[in-house]
Amino acid sequence: MAKHTEDYAAGDYVVYPTHGVGRVEGIETQEISGLTLTLLVVRFEQDRMTLRLPLERAAQSGLRKLSSRKLMDDAMTTLKGRSRAKRTMWSRRAQEYEAKINSGDPVSIAEVVRDLHRASDQPEQSFSERQMYQAALERLARELAALEEIDENSAAIKLEEMLAAA
Repeated sequence: MAKHTEDYAAGDYVVYPTHGVGRVEGIETQEISGLTLTLLVVRFEQDRMTLRLPLERAAQSGLRKLSSRKLMDDAMTTLKGRSRAKRTMWSRRAQEYEAKINSGDPVSIAEVVRDLHRASDQPEQSFSERQMYQAALERLARELAALEEIDENSAAIKLEEMLAAA
C-alpha cells in the first residue's frame, strides 16, 4: 500500500477522467467499516469538489499525473488538423464526443475541440454542440494551464488562437 504514496504529493496536479484537473491536497488515513484506508485527497477547484480516493485504486480509476509536454504537443498538433467529424446523427456523435472528453486523454479531447470548432464563416452550432465544445475546450485548457503554469483563461485563448490559425 505504501508504494503508491510516493507517486503523489500535496500540491501536485493530477487528472481524473470525469472531472479534469485537480490538485492533491494530501494523503490521509481513515478507518471505514473496520478497514484502514489510505486516501488521496484531490481538490477540483472548478467544481468546488473534494475527492477522497483509495490510493490502491487510483490507477484503476484512471487518475494520472499531468500530461507530458510531448503528449500536450501531440494534442496541439491534433487541434491544427482537419476536422474528421462524421456525418452521422448528432446523438451518436455526442456519445462519442462525451466518451472522448471523459477519457481524460488530451489528444482525444483535442479531437472533440477540433471537430466542434466553428470559424466565423461556418454555420451556427446547436446549443448542445456549443456546450460540448465548451466542456472539451475547458478540460483541455485546464490541463494546458497547469502544465504551462498560466491561468485557465490564457490557456483557452491560446487554444482558440491555434484553432483559428489552422
